[in-house]
Amino acid sequence: MKIKKESLQTPRGTRDLMGQELSVWRRVSDIAEEAAKYYGFQEIRTPHFEHAELFGASLGETSDVVEKQMYSFKTRGGDHLVLRPEATVPLVRAYYEHGMQAEPQPILLYMNGSFFRHEAPQKGRWRQFGQFDVEVMGEELAVAEATTIRLFSLIFKELGIDTTLEISTMGDKDCRPQWRKELVSYYKKHVEKLCKDCKRRFKENPLRLLDCKEPACQEYKTKAPQMLEYVCDECKAHFKEVLEFMDALEIPYRLNGTLVRGFDYYTRTVFEFQANIVTKKEDGTEETKTMTVAGGGRYDYLGQVLAGKDLPAAGGGIGMDRVVSILMERMDEKAQEEFTKIEKPKVFLIQLGMAAKRKTLALMEEFRKARIPLAQSLSKDSIRGQLRLASKLGVPYSLIMGQKEALEGSIIIRDMDSGMQETLPITRAIERLKLKIK
Repeated sequence: MKIKKESLQTPRGTRDLMGQELSVWRRVSDIAEEAAKYYGFQEIRTPHFEHAELFGASLGETSDVVEKQMYSFKTRGGDHLVLRPEATVPLVRAYYEHGMQAEPQPILLYMNGSFFRHEAPQKGRWRQFGQFDVEVMGEELAVAEATTIRLFSLIFKELGIDTTLEISTMGDKDCRPQWRKELVSYYKKHVEKLCKDCKRRFKENPLRLLDCKEPACQEYKTKAPQMLEYVCDECKAHFKEVLEFMDALEIPYRLNGTLVRGFDYYTRTVFEFQANIVTKKEDGTEETKTMTVAGGGRYDYLGQVLAGKDLPAAGGGIGMDRVVSILMERMDEKAQEEFTKIEKPKVFLIQLGMAAKRKTLALMEEFRKARIPLAQSLSKDSIRGQLRLASKLGVPYSLIMGQKEALEGSIIIRDMDSGMQETLPITRAIERLKLKIK
């Protein structure tokens, strides 16, 4: 069977991570993971697929993810599974499955991995996307949200990304119904002018009207009743504590009364980090655009939905794809190398003949142990071609091994600037290079 041409391309909404972009991605991951570990978070890795009913019950049957974006399939054994569309639900599932509720609380977990949603691909949004997620489980105090926000703020600061924190409260099951009632009353006057999705949201879950990104619906969103006007005393006190943490930690924030998260499990605190991206227009003036790079909040009712047990908790996720794209666009090649700490090779290993190839392939491990950055091209046979490649890489020294040197256990050190050469036993050559490249 002949493979179709399009099968040799990545599926729509996905891409191969490689080269400098992958190096930047790894560096961002290292920074995020290092910060999370320092603040007491433990890594966890859950399966890429889970039972479908977990998400229908927890995210909301009317959420865009459940209705339109989940990759679902049935196994040959009849199990109905989905590729995980987000991180919080799998982590709460793992919390109960492994009996973490019996351990000292809170439980701090982080996960760094891929997630999947079948949505329209656009800049910074992919059908397979990376997310760095942290969760504080078993903590009812505002310190849970504060820890998550503080950690994200530090990560963005270390990455050099200027962000604005937007924050609000969605109330709880006691005070939210009144807000919902006022929201329905307000939107009822405008329902015919809303987009198709919002007309459906109006009937099924009015709170999601505030999550609409369609320009035509934005003017109604800005004038809609805000939860801050209807929040109960208990939720107000909790939100006040969160804001007091922000003030104490000197984290600037902006109250956004229309901020809601897209899943049903959120309660009380919700937040987003908006990256402020400065670009130059054709006329030379600067323009600042924003992009959501992280979000999260509190989800005290999710434990009841999944396991019938109370679990006060809060957390959030950083969109890795968007963060990496911002860094890639902002940095030139030199800045990327500095950021990713890529150490350029100091030595180029040149081999001539099969005996030398065998010898140098084994020799490479000695250079790795000596921590000497090395480049080579074992597939080339011409000394001229290999010297040309060494010159192109800008290495200060080349090591040359021919048939004679392979038999004698020696190697030639060539200074690429002066052209001067010396022949030494292999063991001495490594020690000599250590001194030369310091």
